[in-house]
Amino acid sequence: MRFLLATVLASGTLHAATLDVDVKGPDGKPLADAIAYAVPKGPAPALRKREVNVQQVDKMFVPMVTVVQTGTPVNFPNRDPIRHHVYSFSAPKPFELKLYAGTPMAPIVFDKPGEVVLGCNIHDQMLGFILVVDTPYFAKSGADGKARIEALPAGEYDVMLWHPQLALPAPAAKPLKLRADETNALSYAVTLRPSPPKR
Repeated sequence: MRFLLATVLASGTLHAATLDVDVKGPDGKPLADAIAYAVPKGPAPALRKREVNVQQVDKMFVPMVTVVQTGTPVNFPNRDPIRHHVYSFSAPKPFELKLYAGTPMAPIVFDKPGEVVLGCNIHDQMLGFILVVDTPYFAKSGADGKARIEALPAGEYDVMLWHPQLALPAPAAKPLKLRADETNALSYAVTLRPSPPKR
């Protein structure tokens, strides 16, 4: 009976598809911190509970780029021996965590999709990004420019790409139809805006 139950519980993963995404910058080199996400053409997926932290380490946001599903709470632990004042003026989630050490008692819930730019009122050089998306199917590229989205149910999707320096217009959504147990692949060559000057 236990074996049968385990098989049933695992079947959703066993019969799911995988999408491999390869992202290169304008110089043809692999691009890190690009977010690929697949939006189902159908009912909105349920929220996948995830533990998400955006830390402050050595006066930097770590990770600098984070992606979460709409409705996800995010903690902002301060690992530095000094206090930070974390804020955002971005329309999807304006908020402010006034001067603090350690971890604030309540996380910030990101309840609307869009790009959220993070800053610190004390340290102007600190810059971070949270992309909030209406899907649990996403991945971030590593230093090799590769991202893998796993556990995708069979069906039709629009695949989107985002990067904090992506030049406009952004790449158009790529329609994709996935079968169960299929591994598919997409590649992107993107143009970037110049990096903002360091303050």
